[in-house]
Amino acid sequence: MSATSAGSHVSGPSIDVLIPAIEKDLATLPYVIDSLRSYVLHPISHIYIVSPGSSRIREMCSRKGCIFVDETTVLPFTKKDIRYSSSRWNRSGWLYQQLLKLNGDHICRENYFLVIDADTVLIRPHRFRSAGKTVFYCRNWSQPEYFRTYRKLMGTAAPSPKSFVTHYMLFEKSKLAALKRTIEARHGMPWHAAIIRSIDRKKQFGFSEFETYANYVYSGNRASVLLRNANNKSLKTSASAVGIKQRRKLARTYRSISFHQRKGYSIRAKH
Repeated sequence: MSATSAGSHVSGPSIDVLIPAIEKDLATLPYVIDSLRSYVLHPISHIYIVSPGSSRIREMCSRKGCIFVDETTVLPFTKKDIRYSSSRWNRSGWLYQQLLKLNGDHICRENYFLVIDADTVLIRPHRFRSAGKTVFYCRNWSQPEYFRTYRKLMGTAAPSPKSFVTHYMLFEKSKLAALKRTIEARHGMPWHAAIIRSIDRKKQFGFSEFETYANYVYSGNRASVLLRNANNKSLKTSASAVGIKQRRKLARTYRSISFHQRKGYSIRAKH
């Protein structure tokens, strides 16, 4: 069931897509890519897969018509340079992936690029620009540390009444670049250094790239964005186990499905 067969049409500005991934994501990544081509209602120019060096991911990129990007070429440091862990958990790779996304304006060629997690599959048509506005998909719960870090970075409270942490987001290059310049001007250091310094590294959910970017855009001009419910469903099964019939049934209620288990996400976004 494609976007066209769903009664919608591809239009609006062309976009690129950026997907950070590692080898464990190969179980879901092909489904994510197929869903983008079926359900994103914009012309997709390029799909970039940002990954550690991996022959398996390179082969999948070749097979699926995607562009492989070695993650070590994106930032002036690597995951090994990040120290964000405790005796019970290690969030260094998680944070590194978010910083990779925030430098997507140096990877993608189009003015707009969609970032999506490598374990999230769209099951209904999505439009990310409508009537000259950016569509942000939202939910009602988040982590309080995301908003504390936002305040440290920006000097003001995050203004949105919703959470923007919904596994995919459209970025506008000019606004992303402006956000990073704002952070650098306020902190007198590179934007990524300011983010790492602002995180309480005793807490394991210390920063959200989606929460930060979307709240920055929202704070600049609320009338420039449209907020829609994400309606994402997390599944414990594998992507290959969800057939067409089950996807169609899920699509009656949900816009996307994610193949992961998240713990500790139970705090409402109001802050």
